[in-house]
Amino acid sequence: MPHINARLTIHGRTLLVRRVLSGRPAAHVAKELGISRQCAYRWVRRYRAEGLTGLSDRSSRPHHTPTRTSSDREQAVIQARSVLRCGPARIGAATGVPARTVSRILARHQIPPLTDCDPVTGQPIRATRTTGNRYERESPGELVHIDVKKLGRIPDGGGWRADPTQGRRNHKTSHTRVGYDYVHAVIDDHTRLAYAEIHADEKGTTAAGVLLRAAAFFASCGIPRIVRVISDNAFAYRNSAVFKAAVAELGAAQRFIKPHCPWTNGKVERLNRTLATEWAYARPYSSNTERAAALAPWLEYYNTDRIHSGIGTTPINRV
Repeated sequence: MPHINARLTIHGRTLLVRRVLSGRPAAHVAKELGISRQCAYRWVRRYRAEGLTGLSDRSSRPHHTPTRTSSDREQAVIQARSVLRCGPARIGAATGVPARTVSRILARHQIPPLTDCDPVTGQPIRATRTTGNRYERESPGELVHIDVKKLGRIPDGGGWRADPTQGRRNHKTSHTRVGYDYVHAVIDDHTRLAYAEIHADEKGTTAAGVLLRAAAFFASCGIPRIVRVISDNAFAYRNSAVFKAAVAELGAAQRFIKPHCPWTNGKVERLNRTLATEWAYARPYSSNTERAAALAPWLEYYNTDRIHSGIGTTPINRV
């Protein structure tokens, strides 16, 4: 994969080399491709020395770092951390290594923060906020994420959000108990194609119906089969016989995330956040019905027009 800031991809570098080797001036070709002459000469020189392999990206890390902390001092820092169980400031005072360098050494050796460790034994006891295996399924329908987003309903008149003057009347009605909506969201892992419905509960029967209708929607968009369904450990997913029957009806396998690790289901969790910021709270609504009616148009925009930053295109195009 090319460097994130690289002007040319591997194909662009190959094109550059071919044009220069065909007899054209390197400066002219460099101007056409928007790079400097020095950069053009470097790629040509690497190609002549190493062939196509020379056009691949290389690490910008220096070959020699004479000022790097010696391995003996790094081991002294690690040993002090295991014995003292304290932060960089005290470790630096004990070892003679600057506190900022201590932080870099601990990060380099992937030593967890003190807050993640047992104060008695020093062993990590908290789950990390990242998964060891970052993944994206290779084909549409191979994995589908499902989850529920709980939203407070909007009172008639819009409540305090819809009142520019922040008047007393809307502030008073905003404290009225109006209940909650439950947004059931389903998203395909590979394409990020999304489906969502608003319901009054998060029961297994409701979740099962949403999953079946989501599968029909995916099929209409070109994803005929769902292979796996992953969710958190909510009662509706883990204990509902109706939901399990719906998964079996699709011929899919059911998977669950590790307890207390919601980032394993991160694609639908991120969809929930996007739903909240770009639809549910994007503007003040005058009623709950108005907000509910805006969901379907927003989903259409999300799937067909909105460029998804995770895939670089729209979900429907990736399908």
